[in-house]
Amino acid sequence: GIGVDAYWSALVEGQCGVGKITRFDASELPVQIAAELKDFDPAAYMPKTLARTMDPFMQFAFIAAEQAIADSGLCIESESDRVGIVMGTAMDGVTTVAQTQAAFDEGKRVGPRFVPMTIGNIAAAQIAIAHGIHGPSLTLNTACSAGGDAIMTATMLLNSGEADAVLAVGGESILCPIVVSGLAQAKALSRRNDDPEHACRPFDADRDGFVIGEGVGALLIETEEHAVKRGATIYAEIIGAGSSDDAFHMTAPRDDGEGMIAAMQRAIADAGVS
Repeated sequence: GIGVDAYWSALVEGQCGVGKITRFDASELPVQIAAELKDFDPAAYMPKTLARTMDPFMQFAFIAAEQAIADSGLCIESESDRVGIVMGTAMDGVTTVAQTQAAFDEGKRVGPRFVPMTIGNIAAAQIAIAHGIHGPSLTLNTACSAGGDAIMTATMLLNSGEADAVLAVGGESILCPIVVSGLAQAKALSRRNDDPEHACRPFDADRDGFVIGEGVGALLIETEEHAVKRGATIYAEIIGAGSSDDAFHMTAPRDDGEGMIAAMQRAIADAGVS
């Protein structure tokens, strides 16, 4: 779903977002299913000229940020130097790279927007330009933990006094043949092509991989003092965060869970909870 209300309604109604890939012809691929963002028209949310300069993950990030800022009621213009942004992503504009390479191989020219559409930090830059955000602007590339790391980094900026409010955004859109093929060959993806609605089953004894998807989420995080002073609606409080690296394997965690335990212990310590 697009927007908090649509997403929440689909969630509580148990609607499954996994289905056959429609973004491209996946009939010859071993994996033909994904959780695509359906019925998405960027022109409904931003000028067409701006949308054409963005990779899909950038479009998603821009729109989610717009919604988060609007929901927060924050007047950025009056304190632009004290507002920051942290974007978390993994593969940046890989779909644009794949499409451009395919077109280039067919003899077509590479457009002037190619490089800006593939650099990860441009998503945060476009959001900052649109809203006049002059505070810290960071982009984290930490694979599957990028969104969580964006939230933790935002809290670090707040706690250090670098900003009073930070927009934390995490998202991805990597649905293209080379990525799906690569993950399929690594045996990472479910191959339940005939039963997409039941393919995502991480805790099932018969699980056979994850389902690739796309999407973005955005949160406006601010110090409690700042939120109370401006009369903001406060949905939740972040009391602690922790991070660690078990330095073990590219994808597999240690069998004893040492890295995850360390991250949780650091979050507990950060919260001052015994």
